[in-house]
Amino acid sequence: MTPAGRRIVAAAEELFYARGITAVGVDLIAEHSGVTKRTLYNQFGSKDHLVAACLSERDRRWRSLVRAAVDASDSPGDAVTAPFEALRTWSETNRRGCAFLNALAELPDPAHPAHRVAAGQKLWLRNLFEELAAAAGCSDPAGLATRLLVLHEGALALQPLSPDSLQEGTTLAHTLVQAAMRRR
Repeated sequence: MTPAGRRIVAAAEELFYARGITAVGVDLIAEHSGVTKRTLYNQFGSKDHLVAACLSERDRRWRSLVRAAVDASDSPGDAVTAPFEALRTWSETNRRGCAFLNALAELPDPAHPAHRVAAGQKLWLRNLFEELAAAAGCSDPAGLATRLLVLHEGALALQPLSPDSLQEGTTLAHTLVQAAMRRR
């Protein structure tokens, strides 16, 4: 991506997260990124593709944080709940909830390129939970992964209303993983 493209993505991501995707137009993005609308369209082709690029960049950073948390885990059981620890770190600077859930709510069409990115992020996390649960020897890794994803997303969705939801979600995730490890 060109330097102008990176500036556009950074400005657009900030605006989309703060104000909402549908509330932000390309004029405002161009203004905030210091480029012309023509440059914006030359770089991304459409606002839809720019939204997808922004979510892809955010997803890259999120996955990197999660992988680092998994790698830093003291045990396979702790690795299963590492995404919850990563979420607590992530949420320190992301107070408006989940950009991916926000995008899914604003862009319900599964054919929208950004919808696919947001849905892909959720599927990746579910699959990661399953992979980590299997590696930790948990019973029913697929079922546990689904429960952990629901818990993770619920804690994230409640975070703007109840900051304690992240801690409570993390505690409950540890409880679920420990119970699944005992049933193996």
